[in-house]
Amino acid sequence: MTPLKPVAPGARVALGVAFFVLFFAAWAAATFGGYVSATFLADPATMLREGWSLLAVHGFIKDILVTIWRVLGGFVLAAALGVPLGIAMGAYKPIEAFFEPFVSFARYLPASAFIPLLILWAGTGEAQKLLVIFVGSFFQVVLMVAVTVGNTRRDLVEAAYTLGVTDRGIVRRVLLPSSAPEMAEILRLVLGWAWTYVIVAELIGSSSGIGHMIMDSQALLNTGQIIFGIIVIGFIGLASDFLFKALNRRLFPWSLA
Repeated sequence: MTPLKPVAPGARVALGVAFFVLFFAAWAAATFGGYVSATFLADPATMLREGWSLLAVHGFIKDILVTIWRVLGGFVLAAALGVPLGIAMGAYKPIEAFFEPFVSFARYLPASAFIPLLILWAGTGEAQKLLVIFVGSFFQVVLMVAVTVGNTRRDLVEAAYTLGVTDRGIVRRVLLPSSAPEMAEILRLVLGWAWTYVIVAELIGSSSGIGHMIMDSQALLNTGQIIFGIIVIGFIGLASDFLFKALNRRLFPWSLA
């Protein structure tokens, strides 16, 4: 237990699995032991049974795919517009001075507060869901990318100027390579936040998706289905997180040093 001392890969996996084992053991003990009413918390066996019913009978796979599409659509849109603006703000201080006050203001506005307006503007279709995710992700991406680019080591910039690199070349050959690994990490984190926004968007005015299923299950007091939906979201998020990390290691091997 030395501070900041790395953990061996095998030990890291074992510790991570151990937490899940203990968590499910505590859940099983609380529910099977009768300490918690099934009305408020289904036991693991009931959750699995209800989950299988959702997948085999109620077409839950379609809801999962719809939600994944919404998350990726809104996230990609936010990243495609937010990353270039963030780079411009981090690299050029006049652009930062122009945009930063509004971006800092807007990033504190909860995406869920925009849902009534977005329903009025875009209806209850897919555009509204994508816009909720976009609003919740865009401003976070812009500001975090701008800070990352702006924190590029000044000695690297000065060395590039000494070697005759132009202003445009500074951005392309110094700022971007230096900031790319951290920008990729920012996108990984924001993708996780996007999942919270899509579920909120699906709770209101939606006829499909994981959030819609959770609301229907809540009306029926079916906590097994609710828990299964939450666990599905967690596993999808965990898988996307691992994929993002693997992609980042492959694209930016120099950041591992």
